[in-house]
Amino acid sequence: MAPRLLPVVKFLVKGGLVGGAVYIVYEQGLLSSSDQGAEALRKAQEALPPAVEEWTRYFGWQLPAIPKTEFSISNSWNAGVQAVIGALSIAPTRACEYTQHSWKYLKDLIK
Repeated sequence: MAPRLLPVVKFLVKGGLVGGAVYIVYEQGLLSSSDQGAEALRKAQEALPPAVEEWTRYFGWQLPAIPKTEFSISNSWNAGVQAVIGALSIAPTRACEYTQHSWKYLKDLIK
């Protein structure tokens, strides 16, 4: 009976972890507007370094200093989304062009 129960327990644990992660993401406002997402990122940037410092002291580790960078995730995200959408919008045209080139190449091979 235990071998049959183990996969069910594993599934329930994984489902609980995923559900908890989705709940935390929703509660922090990451699934809301971009303003709330930016606010959650700011909170994480403020809370994460002290937590990491506390854990490194607890375990006796030494980590290198975190470099300070001015990096806008929203601008990078928007650029990535624009690139993907741009590629998807020209995909049918490119597929048609490549098909025409392929047919021409095959016809030239047959001659």
